[in-house]
Amino acid sequence: MRLLESELFQQDLSGVTALALPWEKLRGASFMISGATGMIGSTLIHVLMKKNREDGLGCHLLALGRNAQKGKSRFEEYWGDPLFTFIQCDIDDVENLKESLRVAGLKHVDYVFHAASNTHPVAYATDPIGTVVTNIIGLNNLLEFAAKAGARRFAFASSNEIYGENRGDVELFDEKYCGYIDCNTMRAGYPESKRAGEALCQAYIRQKGLDVVVPRFTRSFGPSMLMSDTKAISQFIRKGVEREDIVLKSAGTQNYSYTYVCDAVSGLLTVLLLGDCGEAYNIATRSCDITLKDLAALIAKEAGTKVVFEIPDQVEAAGYSRATKALLDSRKLEDLGWRARFDMETGLRHTVEILRSVQ
Repeated sequence: MRLLESELFQQDLSGVTALALPWEKLRGASFMISGATGMIGSTLIHVLMKKNREDGLGCHLLALGRNAQKGKSRFEEYWGDPLFTFIQCDIDDVENLKESLRVAGLKHVDYVFHAASNTHPVAYATDPIGTVVTNIIGLNNLLEFAAKAGARRFAFASSNEIYGENRGDVELFDEKYCGYIDCNTMRAGYPESKRAGEALCQAYIRQKGLDVVVPRFTRSFGPSMLMSDTKAISQFIRKGVEREDIVLKSAGTQNYSYTYVCDAVSGLLTVLLLGDCGEAYNIATRSCDITLKDLAALIAKEAGTKVVFEIPDQVEAAGYSRATKALLDSRKLEDLGWRARFDMETGLRHTVEILRSVQ
């Protein structure tokens, strides 16, 4: 069974499409999404295509990705739909991007969401250059296109990683917090390039008048996650789906914020449609704050298995975050009217149940 055939996943998507957002801003608009086959990008596409088909939104989705075969696998249900176009391109290569958009006949776009990025430890460790390049050069290429194409708004997918390590002076990170990052490490490429990416967005606002917002995602999870994802929660979930013991590769005292993917997408849409230009917004919920060991135990309980400890290999360990406590303050987003629908237990249960049904 395919993901979209899951009744539970459809219910979760409906929870987003039913939100009282100013959807009219997207009516008949063109919406470009980089990183379209990723967890958040693909779920956003599922939400908007559902809104198109059920409510006649008429929003034309332009999904950017490097691999057309992967794109077709993800979006087979939309492949012949006139409101969906997959554009195979490399956003880091400006000439390839320009040629791909020219072949697609694309000169104007209303909204752009840049979600392409390496987002997990093995990717950081094996492709550190690509991690930095996509978050800065790829971003610049899309910002430049958006400015020339007269885009109404650009959204840059930033990360909780930009806060660095907790200095021990706050319980929650608000959008102004700035913790420590050792920039002279391979692992620093991800948070530092996200910081630089946010600064680049501010430059385009000031110099070219582009309207940009910055949703800052925390550690997200859900049934649209990629099976290649090596984040701890993704590995835990895969084990839980297979009813295997959950492997914990540390003492598990790290305390992080998480977000179920449909809440992450509803937060993104809230920022896109209601946020102020130039502002960053944390997308997180206190109901999904949890230590790594408690997270492992929760999934093991759901799977009917146990937690076991294992030493990570050198490559994987090199990509791990050093942050031990990273809890996000979501009040700024909540002031826009956003509320999370899923606590950690419910989000994990839905994720495991849906993934088991689509195996």
